[in-house]
Amino acid sequence: MSKAFTRESDAGADDDEDLGLPALPAGTRNYITAAGYQRLRDELFQLIDEERPKVVDVVHWAASNGDRSENGDYLYGKKRLREIDRRIRFLTKRLEIAEVTDPSVHHGSDQVFFGATVTYEDDEGVQRTVTIMGIDEADSALGQVSWISPVSRALLKAREGDVVKLITPSGPRDIEILQVVYPAPAPAA
Repeated sequence: MSKAFTRESDAGADDDEDLGLPALPAGTRNYITAAGYQRLRDELFQLIDEERPKVVDVVHWAASNGDRSENGDYLYGKKRLREIDRRIRFLTKRLEIAEVTDPSVHHGSDQVFFGATVTYEDDEGVQRTVTIMGIDEADSALGQVSWISPVSRALLKAREGDVVKLITPSGPRDIEILQVVYPAPAPAA
């Protein structure tokens, strides 16, 4: 069969799965902080304004060199363009449904909501501190968890001093909320 009638990938089908990122639960909003929203937006514009035009130039140059079937620059460039276009589609979709939330509105509260930094202790006496962030901005290396993670789901709406059940693969665990902190509101300009 001719390559003209085959599709290399279903890039438009499920961009979330293609990138290995978790999908948002059906019917939920894409909560994100203002800083996270800005990072995604900056990445989108960097891809559109800088990276994609450079790759297009390389592909154009490589195509002008003749035989495309054995041209590494051309083949790699086309592959890289597909990756960039897939990421652009993904970012565009996520930014369209993003709901920017300011965690500082809860400053001083002892109840856990989006944006809270929560210190908790499990039933073995191990203390952990996590910050509940948006799915597209959470970085576990920085102690951030997405608001749809199991630990976040267990903590949300609880208060300091509450003991909640966290369902883990090894069975349910009790965790006690020790401290809830929110960022201070930005000073008025």
